[in-house]
Amino acid sequence: MRMRERDERRASLPLGVVLRRSPGVTRWAKWSWTVAAVVPGGGPGHWTELRRDGESAEFHAATVPLELHRSETEGYLVALNGRPPSVYVILRPPPVSETGRPEVSLVTASAFEAQDYADNGEDIVERVPMPDGLAAWVGEFCRRHHAEEPFYKRKRGPRVDASDEDGRGDARIRQASDVYRAPGTIPKAGS
Repeated sequence: MRMRERDERRASLPLGVVLRRSPGVTRWAKWSWTVAAVVPGGGPGHWTELRRDGESAEFHAATVPLELHRSETEGYLVALNGRPPSVYVILRPPPVSETGRPEVSLVTASAFEAQDYADNGEDIVERVPMPDGLAAWVGEFCRRHHAEEPFYKRKRGPRVDASDEDGRGDARIRQASDVYRAPGTIPKAGS
């Protein structure tokens, strides 16, 4: 029974990632790579060419698992409520010395996790429209596991009045006068 409860906390579905290779528009980039689509339940794919149109081609680059965790449903709901609902494919560019293909690192349905990868500046994050069946699967997972967190307004602590601190300094420092007293209470020269 314990194992079943653990399994219900997460779900996984293999997603095939289709990448489109087009000729680059600058002399520094021979090819431009974009994510064309994701295929729910995709079989094994290792750069299988799907179609070609002149110099452009589409490849089933990889199949990676889309994992959902019940603690991250808020990020999934943000992605589902986007126009259009989207998943995010994280690509690692090939090393500069190579002119090869990007590596498919991860597919996530969490907009928050995708933002984390976008912030690191090393990975390429591509937003891809979610197929209807995948959107229904993620929506059902969120319906079962999402718990709305109540909003609690932060309350201020007790007010500290600066005049209460006048004349107090650091007890560890010996001195004739207190360097931390308010400027208005400094005695004038000659008084």
